[in-house]
Amino acid sequence: MEIISDLHIHGCYSRATSKQLSFANLEKYAKIKGVNLLGTGDFTHPKWIEDIKKLKEDDSGILYSETGFPFVLQTEISLVYTQDEKGRRVHVVVLAPDVATVLQITEYLKSKGRVDYDGRPIFKIPCDEFVESLKKINPKIEIIPAHIWTPWFSMFGSKSGFNSIKDCFKDQLKHIHAIETGLSSDPEMNWRLSQLDPYSIVSFSDLHSFWPWRIGREATIFEMNKLSYDNIIKALKEKSIKATIEVDPAYGKYHWDGHRKCNIVFSPKESLKHKGICPVCKKPLTIGVEYRVEELADRDIGYKPKDAKPFHKLIPLSELLSVMLKKGVATNTVWKEYNTIMKGRNEFDVLLRTPEKELLKVTNAKIVDAIIKNRNNNIHVQPGYDGVYGKAIFDDSIQKEILQRVKSPQKSLGEF
Repeated sequence: MEIISDLHIHGCYSRATSKQLSFANLEKYAKIKGVNLLGTGDFTHPKWIEDIKKLKEDDSGILYSETGFPFVLQTEISLVYTQDEKGRRVHVVVLAPDVATVLQITEYLKSKGRVDYDGRPIFKIPCDEFVESLKKINPKIEIIPAHIWTPWFSMFGSKSGFNSIKDCFKDQLKHIHAIETGLSSDPEMNWRLSQLDPYSIVSFSDLHSFWPWRIGREATIFEMNKLSYDNIIKALKEKSIKATIEVDPAYGKYHWDGHRKCNIVFSPKESLKHKGICPVCKKPLTIGVEYRVEELADRDIGYKPKDAKPFHKLIPLSELLSVMLKKGVATNTVWKEYNTIMKGRNEFDVLLRTPEKELLKVTNAKIVDAIIKNRNNNIHVQPGYDGVYGKAIFDDSIQKEILQRVKSPQKSLGEF
């Protein structure tokens, strides 16, 4: 049984999320996308947990909606503290096997601060202490470092992160079995760090709305005889996930370096020339993921481990249509074309499996060409930076410029 999962999501009580986020909408758009397992999101929030309790719980560790759609108990926690005289801000995804365990986790966190103001609450707890405390509550709890390269809030982030996973989790590293790539990195980039070899590489959307250009934009594919919480955790521990679905890392909001306010975007090579300083405002640039990977990598570009899992690099269909039709992603024009293409299919069917001749029956040749190029990883992306998403580019002249700028040094960049 193949399971396409998105186990890092948020509910309507999190900050900067859609107020229409509900389990009904999550289920509806997960099916449209082709995702068949979701995290619950935000299980520590006092209002969202009441909605979670309406799901049906059984002894498999999976919760089900009234129509039988499966969910895994999941939340995200922000750990903000000082270690080695440096402010650290690390986000982690937490998976739990049952509601009783979730309630114990919440009580523990309430002893450290508030949980009612956000679905992703902040606590002044070091990562190692957090893992140790949760494992005492229930050894089946799983902690996954979230979007590990994001500059501001992650394990390896340029603004507040660590240089090694061991420094982050110390003696509790034995309980970490997976790391999440985040939108601005993909498995290839993470393969360049030998310190990450022991861990499963997973991808999830970190969605703040249920629309198909958000839900499942990154996902992890499992294969198992029976869907259960234990089997999911077993796959993480044994590095036996089947594959991941990623957006092109350049599409992520922090792939390259830059300053959004100054409209400055640099490749790592260009940042080095400017010594990490914005030429407009003369302040330090927000250093992105590609630069940070180069700093920590101990392997050349192109290295592939023997046990590397395959991955699909895809731009969401709505985003493709927005570029091709030159309309906003949520406009009626894009929705109409999306629904025409999708009849009788889900989005992952369209992006990965539907034959070209079948697609030509429902849409025009230019759109079909874009879908096939997307499937074959032949679309170049203008890299995102400092909170700005990347953009798919079909103009040949702009593509050439991107290709020229994207070339990065093979060796470590070193410090500024």
